[in-house]
Amino acid sequence: MKEDILIQIGNQIRERRKNKGITVQELAERASVSKGLISQIENSRAVPSLMVLIEIIRALDVDLNVFFKEIDAEKLTKTILVKRSDEYDSFEKEQALGFRYHRIFTKNIDKSTVDIVLLELEPDASRPMVETEAFEYKYLLSGKIEYQFEQEIIRLSTGDSMLFDGRIPHTPRNVGADKAIMLVVYFFED
Repeated sequence: MKEDILIQIGNQIRERRKNKGITVQELAERASVSKGLISQIENSRAVPSLMVLIEIIRALDVDLNVFFKEIDAEKLTKTILVKRSDEYDSFEKEQALGFRYHRIFTKNIDKSTVDIVLLELEPDASRPMVETEAFEYKYLLSGKIEYQFEQEIIRLSTGDSMLFDGRIPHTPRNVGADKAIMLVVYFFED
């Protein structure tokens, strides 16, 4: 549950920063913290102290009550996170010329078994809604997919990805004219 709150805080900081047209560097300077710390907080890789979080929120010119009111405790039980291909964070490592890493998702799940599969969906493929006792990560390698959940439909295009709690009833549907291919990673808790 703590991780889900951190993801919501990080996402809200990133969205508010982008909506205001502020760069990570500018926000870091306004909040008197490092650019790296802002990036880590936005990507749920660092937990800010309360004072740092307050400085960041103030640097965004957001009322503290408004910011925290938008942290939805109801969202914490079952999570669906979607990342579009243009939202991936790019970074390079020292002494690795020509290597460009794209961080898609970072999620800590203790004591889990990981199952990695490649799923091919024909244009006419179908199945009923299912539930899985795992977190499911989907990366669309090619095609167009529409994911049906209990209350919503999410469309994914080549390069998009999604992480969700598999206990939410779900099913994918190929909405393109060609075969769709997805990399699927299941995180089963032991």
